[in-house]
Amino acid sequence: MPKKIQEKNERGKILNQWNFSQIPQYKRTKSWYLWLGIISAGLFIYALSSLNLLFAFFIILADIILVFANNNKLSNIKISIAEDGLEVGKNFYPFNDFEKFWLVYEPPETKKLYFEFKNKFRPFLIILLENQNPAKIRQTLSKYLTEDLEKENESLGEQMEKWLKI
Repeated sequence: MPKKIQEKNERGKILNQWNFSQIPQYKRTKSWYLWLGIISAGLFIYALSSLNLLFAFFIILADIILVFANNNKLSNIKISIAEDGLEVGKNFYPFNDFEKFWLVYEPPETKKLYFEFKNKFRPFLIILLENQNPAKIRQTLSKYLTEDLEKENESLGEQMEKWLKI
């Protein structure tokens, strides 16, 4: 569980620090919205014809979320890699909470840093590298964590998100 940061001195010397956006912003063209409308209308008509009102409601809700989520400006989160762990926003994760880390770096599209928790019920912590030097980040983290060199690609779900621009 992340610890709330109370004092700046309790986490040790800051080794790397940068800001990253919460969610990648995709450029959606008018044709993307047109296809969204066509597919949504087809699914909505199918839901009504099969008398599945819950599915129809879900289609409308998903469309609203997709359209408005793209228009919202998301705030940036500050990450600091310190001697004792990671500070992500207002949360602090000690290095002993993590089992390993890995980098997926395929610029200009994919620049991500992954952390796997020792607790298998927790999802991965994914941090966008933005314009950081991955070699420097790797060198810093290798002093404290094991790097998983076998993982070289994004998950299938992340690849689908990028392809569908959602």
